[in-house]
Amino acid sequence: MTDANDKREFVRENYAKIAQGRSPQGCCNSGCSCGSTPLDTTEANIQMGYSTEELLNAPAESTMGLGCGNPLSIAEIKEGDTVLDLGSGGGIDCFLASKKVGTKGQVIGVDMTPDMISLARKNAIKHQLSNVEFRLGEIEHLPVADNSIDVIISNCVINLAFEKEQVFREAFRVLKPGGRIAISDILATSPLPQEIKEDLTMISSCIGGAELVDTLKEMLNKSGFRNIQLLPKKNSNEIIKSWAPDRGIENYIASYYIKAEK
Repeated sequence: MTDANDKREFVRENYAKIAQGRSPQGCCNSGCSCGSTPLDTTEANIQMGYSTEELLNAPAESTMGLGCGNPLSIAEIKEGDTVLDLGSGGGIDCFLASKKVGTKGQVIGVDMTPDMISLARKNAIKHQLSNVEFRLGEIEHLPVADNSIDVIISNCVINLAFEKEQVFREAFRVLKPGGRIAISDILATSPLPQEIKEDLTMISSCIGGAELVDTLKEMLNKSGFRNIQLLPKKNSNEIIKSWAPDRGIENYIASYYIKAEK
């Protein structure tokens, strides 16, 4: 059995390859489908819930098709908010959020992959987005001050964490009282077969690390969150089937929107 550190390094290396423009192993949700021809990245992003206008307003290099939904659609971000993105990748959600918070607000992206941080920072500089910054770090140990964030967003990343309850404790710590999370992620609707849970490519593809819906809700409860909502995305089956058409994974997992308040 592979330990958590080895799994984490496998995930980090795969997402580094994506940032470098190289093909990763088993990256089913980066505009491609396992064992199939690659999906067009724009098509994948629209399938996840981004509008054509949003995609045109984000740096092209950041629209990598790595999510499983559009957390901004449920985040209700306001001008002047401080927003934190857990696992910010190339920065698409940060850049879109930056337009919503305006010059009085701030957006912080945290990612554990140095190559992703480098890519996102280059995008921010290139497009002169002064209200966005990117910090290298793990979402289980956020480089963010207590009670400093209005809204936390995340897109298909928490399933990759091996200490999910720790992620939510950290999220609760950094949120201001009354702050909220607005997350798109993959959850398990039935127990995953052990071979999928141990398959490194399935883990890196946002499949093998999916937590059961009820278990995740209990983690949020234990971390202190209230008004918890876990809502399956309407076109979840369409999204999941496109990742691995011949594996039947849509029988085990689904794309969910997750909302909760501190």
